[in-house]
Amino acid sequence: MASNILDYFAKTIQVVPHKTAVIDGDQSITFSELKEHAQSLAIELNALCDGMLRRPIAVFLEKSIESVTADLAILYSGNAYMNLDVKTPESRIGNILALVHPLCVVTDEKHRASLAKIWPEEQTKVITGTFLPVTKEGAYRLDAVLARMIDTDPLCLINTSGSTGTPKSVVLNHRSFIDYTGWAMELFHLSSKEILGSVAPLVFDHSSYEFCLMLMCGCTLDFMPESYLMFPAKLLQTVAEHNITYIFWVPTLMVNIANMDLLSRIQLPDLKLIWFAGEVFPTRQFNYWRRMLPQATFVNLYGPTEITVDCTYYIIDRELKDDEPIPIGFPRKNVDILVLNERNEPVVAGEEGELCVRGSCLAMGYYNNPEKTAAVFTQNPLNTAFLETIYHTGDIVYCNDYGEIVFKGRNDSLIKHAGKRIELGEIEHVLINTLQLVKNGCAVYDFDNKAIVFYYEGAEELTMAELRKGASVALPNYMIPGRFIYMRELPRNTNGKIDRLSLKKMLKS
Repeated sequence: MASNILDYFAKTIQVVPHKTAVIDGDQSITFSELKEHAQSLAIELNALCDGMLRRPIAVFLEKSIESVTADLAILYSGNAYMNLDVKTPESRIGNILALVHPLCVVTDEKHRASLAKIWPEEQTKVITGTFLPVTKEGAYRLDAVLARMIDTDPLCLINTSGSTGTPKSVVLNHRSFIDYTGWAMELFHLSSKEILGSVAPLVFDHSSYEFCLMLMCGCTLDFMPESYLMFPAKLLQTVAEHNITYIFWVPTLMVNIANMDLLSRIQLPDLKLIWFAGEVFPTRQFNYWRRMLPQATFVNLYGPTEITVDCTYYIIDRELKDDEPIPIGFPRKNVDILVLNERNEPVVAGEEGELCVRGSCLAMGYYNNPEKTAAVFTQNPLNTAFLETIYHTGDIVYCNDYGEIVFKGRNDSLIKHAGKRIELGEIEHVLINTLQLVKNGCAVYDFDNKAIVFYYEGAEELTMAELRKGASVALPNYMIPGRFIYMRELPRNTNGKIDRLSLKKMLKS
C-alpha cells in the first residue's frame, strides 16, 4: 500500500525512467535524472537540518527544473516544501519566514543576495547545479526516512492572504494530494502520455497538483515561459508546437485569448483536456473556447487551498447561455459538501448557504496559527457523536434546477482576483498600519470590472503614482488596488465602523 507520494514516484521510475519529466525552455530532465538529483540534494538537506523530519523547508527559486528538484528533494528528506515567490516584496517574504521559521531555505546564486537580507546564510542551501552520486550510506539514510513516512505527514505549505499582513500558511499532507491526484487520474484517464502545459505560478496549489501528477502518473510538465502570459499568441503557438494535451489555467488568461480571437488563427488539435479554476469564467468567453475546440473536454473546478486544490468539479456537457453562470458542479469522489445556513443547518431547496467541506481533502490547518485554524476548521455541527472536522469556505452557493452547485459570492472580505485568493483586510492593514500611506481606508472589490478599489480619507488627496509606488514596497502587484478613491471622510454605520456596504454601492453609481 502506497502511503506517500514518493511510493508512487518509485513505481513511475520503474515504468518510464528515461521519459522526459520536465521541459523548461531549452532544458529538460528525465525521471531517472530527477530522482538522482533530488536524492543527492536530499542528503545534503538532511545533514544541514540535523535529520529533523516533518518540518517546512522553504524554496526561494523561480519556477524551473531546479525548483522541481528542490521540492522533490525536500520530500525525500522527510520534510514539507514551501515555495516562495521571488517577486514578492522582501518584507512580505520576511513575514512568512518569521511565522513559519523553516529548517532552511533552498535558493540559487541569482537570488542569494536578496535572500540574505532577510534570512541567515548558515540556514541557506544554494543549488549549484552539481549533484554528487548517492552513496550506499546515503541511500540507507533515505530509505530509513521513507520507512517512517505516513500519509498524514505534511507534503507542502501554501501561503494564502491573511488579514494581519502576514499570509496564512496552509499545511497539506500526502494523503490529500494522493486523494485528489488519484481522482483526476481515474476519472480523466490521465497517463504518462499527457503533456501538460503549465503556467501556474510555483506558489499556487495548482502547481503542486501538477507536480504530484507528474510524480504519480509519469506525465510530462512543460513549463510555458512566464513572459508569454503577456503575449497570448506566443503562448498558444508554444502549446501547438509542443503538442500539449492538457492545460489547467485561470480564466483571466483564457478570457484574454477569447477577446483576441486567437483560437481562430492558432490550431490546437492535440489539446484534449482543459481545466480552469481560481475565479469566475464569464460564460460568453467560455462558449468561444468550446466552439473553437470541440474535441476538448472542459472542466470547471472550485476549491480553496484549504481543501487541497479543488473539491467540486463540473464537466461541461450541456449548452450554457452567455448570461448563465457556469456551475461549479458536484463534489468530487471522496469529498462531501455541506451547504449550511447562518444557524449551521442544511439549507432547504432554493436557499443559499455557506459551502462547507468534509473529507480527506482537508488541510491540517494553518502553520503556527491555532486561532485562525480553530475559526474555520470546526466540528461538524450535523454530527455530535464523534470528532469530525469540516472546513468553512466562506463562499455562498445554491443549487440550480439541474441540481448543480452554483457559486454566488463571498460572505466576507476574502476575494479571488487574477486567480489568487486575497484578504482585503491585508491590503488595508499594509497601507494604513504598516506603510502608513493613509490615515484610514477600506478595500472593496468591484466584481463588474474585476478591480480592487481602495477608498481612503485624509487631509489631502495623494496622486495615483504616489500610492502605487508606496504600496509596491510591501504588496505584490496583484494585490495593489487598481483604483484609489479619495474621500475627506469615509461613511460610517451606526456602530461607528466604516460602512463597507455603502462604499460598494458607490461603485454602482
